[in-house]
Amino acid sequence: MNILAIETATPVCAIALRSANSEVVRVLDEDRRHTEVLAAGVAMLLEESGLRARDLDRVVVDVGPGLFTGLRVGIATAIGLAEGVGCASVEVTSLELLAHGAHGRGARGRLVSCVDGRRGEIFVQSFELSDAVLALDAPVVRTARDVVIEWATNGVGVTFTGDGVQRYVKDFSAVPNGTILDETVPSLKAALELGAHRAPSSTITPVYLREADAVANFSTRSRQ
Repeated sequence: MNILAIETATPVCAIALRSANSEVVRVLDEDRRHTEVLAAGVAMLLEESGLRARDLDRVVVDVGPGLFTGLRVGIATAIGLAEGVGCASVEVTSLELLAHGAHGRGARGRLVSCVDGRRGEIFVQSFELSDAVLALDAPVVRTARDVVIEWATNGVGVTFTGDGVQRYVKDFSAVPNGTILDETVPSLKAALELGAHRAPSSTITPVYLREADAVANFSTRSRQ
C-alpha cells in the first residue's frame, strides 16, 4: 500500500511516504511556510520514490488541533490530492500522533500531549500508554499553568510531550512527578501506521477547538 502522510499542525511542515520498498519521512520547513513548500515537497518526494500521485492508495492528514493556517493548508492539500487521484483519505490528530510517537520511543504510563495554541493557550489530551495507546479524554484548550497545577498536585507520574510543553518548559519542569519528552513534531511514522489500519474518512473535518486567530482578533477589535 502506498501511503502519503501530511503534517502541518505545528510551525513545522513535514510529509512521509510509505511504499512497498521504502518509508521516507521529510521535514520541509520549520518556520510556518506551509503554503510555499507543501505541494512542491509532495511532488518531489513522489518523484524520488518513483511514484505518481495516482499510485497513492491513501492520504493521511493531521486534522489538528494546531495552528489555524497550517491546518487549512494541509487539509486542503490532502482533500485535493485524494479527490484528484481517487484514493482514500484518513484523519489523524496531532495529539494522538504525539502519544503514539512517545509510545514508540518507549514511554509508558500516563502521558499528556500538548500542542502550542499561541495566545497563552495549549491544546491538551491525556493518554495511557501500555501495550497500546488509549485516549483518556477529549482534546481541550487550557493554559499551561492550569495543566501544571493539576499534575503537580495529583501525585500521579506523568510524561509531557509536544511543542506546547517546550514553549512553557520552565513551568512543566516544576512538576515533581513529571518527565518531559523532547518531541515537538507529531510523529509521521505513527501517521503512516495509523493510516494503514484506520478506516478511511468520508469527510475530513479539522479540529480547531476555538475560533481562528483572525476571527478572534477581529472580534476583539470590534468591541473596542
